[in-house]
Amino acid sequence: MKAFRASGSFRAGKNDQPFSVDIVAPNRDKAMETVFSNFGSKHRVTRRFVNIDSIEEIDPSSSNSPSVVAHFGITQTFSSGSENSEEE
Repeated sequence: MKAFRASGSFRAGKNDQPFSVDIVAPNRDKAMETVFSNFGSKHRVTRRFVNIDSIEEIDPSSSNSPSVVAHFGITQTFSSGSENSEEE
C-alpha cells in the first residue's frame, strides 16, 4: 500500500470548494476511486461534480491524516518547544 495526496475541487451548492486529502491505496486508480467514494458518501456529491486536479504519491511520514498515520504505524514525537537541560 502507498500513500497518495489528491487535490482538486468539488461542487458545494453554487460554489466550488477546493480540497486536499491524503489516502492509502494500492495504486493511483484505486486512490482516485476512493476519493470519489468518500466525497459521494460524506458530501452527497456525484462523481461528475468532483474534479481531481492531481494525485501524487507522497512519503507517509509527511502526512498528518489519521488514516495514513495509523496504516503505516508512524510515531510522531512532540516536543514542548523549550528544552531545559540542567547542567551542574
